[in-house]
Amino acid sequence: MRTKSLKKNKINVITLGCSKNTYDSEVLMGQLKASGKDVVHEQEGNIVVINTCGFIDNAKAESVNTILEYADKKEKGIVDKVFVTGCLSERYRPDLEKEIPNVDQYFGTTELPLLLKALGADYKHELLGERLTTTPKNYAYLKIAEGCDRPCSFCAIPLMRGKHVSQSIEKLVKEAEGLAKNGVKELILIAQDLTYYGLDLYKKRNLAELLENLVKVEGIEWIRLHYAFPTGFPMDVLELMKKEPKICNYIDIPLQHISDNILKSMRRGTTKEKTTKLLKEFREVVPGMTIRTTLIVGYPGETQEDFEIMRDWVQEMKFERLGCFAYSHEENTHAFSLEDDVPNEVKQARAAEIMDLQSQISWDLNQEKIGQTFKCIIDRKEGQYFIGRTEFDSPDVDNEVLIDASKFYLKTGDFTNVKIIDATEFDLYGEPAV
Repeated sequence: MRTKSLKKNKINVITLGCSKNTYDSEVLMGQLKASGKDVVHEQEGNIVVINTCGFIDNAKAESVNTILEYADKKEKGIVDKVFVTGCLSERYRPDLEKEIPNVDQYFGTTELPLLLKALGADYKHELLGERLTTTPKNYAYLKIAEGCDRPCSFCAIPLMRGKHVSQSIEKLVKEAEGLAKNGVKELILIAQDLTYYGLDLYKKRNLAELLENLVKVEGIEWIRLHYAFPTGFPMDVLELMKKEPKICNYIDIPLQHISDNILKSMRRGTTKEKTTKLLKEFREVVPGMTIRTTLIVGYPGETQEDFEIMRDWVQEMKFERLGCFAYSHEENTHAFSLEDDVPNEVKQARAAEIMDLQSQISWDLNQEKIGQTFKCIIDRKEGQYFIGRTEFDSPDVDNEVLIDASKFYLKTGDFTNVKIIDATEFDLYGEPAV
């Protein structure tokens, strides 16, 4: 008689999209591990969970291609089960179920308990804030809120993530303490909108009070702010940043455009004058602060004049960090009712022009760093270099500091003072300061 071999299931979680998805995958993996499941991140496993992104066309295409790849592997018997969760699944579940039926089950962004049940695990409330981090051990993302109440015309995030919901200060401090005990030294605060933090829970913008509590967590040395919204920015955060060494002199504030015509159509609730004044205040209150932003070119109705207003403003503002994206026409958003009238080749040319300009700005700013010494955190060793970052650089998107590993030995996860000896547009080269 043939006996069926009892194969032990291994769950492979695949994360696509932004840092908020990374966080969600880590929470899922923490819950699975607590239920005694064998779980890995983007390695081999016979059960696959794909955490998808549905933000813009490129991200949706990557998510769909990944689902198709694993549905095919299931068909061929390479994997046993495929589950899909995240933003794409939240937004397009009926279409996906119809078009790719070979997936075992689709889940939305708020259905973690149901997903766990399908994986044979129980949702454990007492695990609040505990997760299996997938980032290098020295930094971790801390998601302080979910969803968004802003009415931006081009953005599908409220469709996928719902209304803004802040996490309590107590919960976030407890989570930060747990991360610090596991060796995390840098917290990267993320949300769809940091600026809005606390309005729902505390009836006031409360980011500064959260930061005051987080800086007390022993072991945390850097706290970095990602995704602030320009309208209604809580200025008390800047005063705290100025006096509190643990808060990095860095902010990610996606501005999207600067032409008043486009800002109005985008429903951003601000103007060129107000935005420029805000950024000047940032730099006055916190001298030497690094500002990262993102811009969109090719939004419906964007004229050559609108684009030139933005281009000239980028030249004037000299952002330390900047990303530029071609507009993506997203169904069910307010802007979808407008004609997507900027040809794709014009969008791409405009994006390239902004990035060429930024490349020169970045080069100039980096040359000024030669000869200076910065406190750096060492993220990893890659090839012949140890790779570190200054407080002015976020992982994956900003400058890296490269230190020759054949000449110097550094420990990953440690802080070290590094003297900059050379620089390109997007990388710094340094050696440990004596």
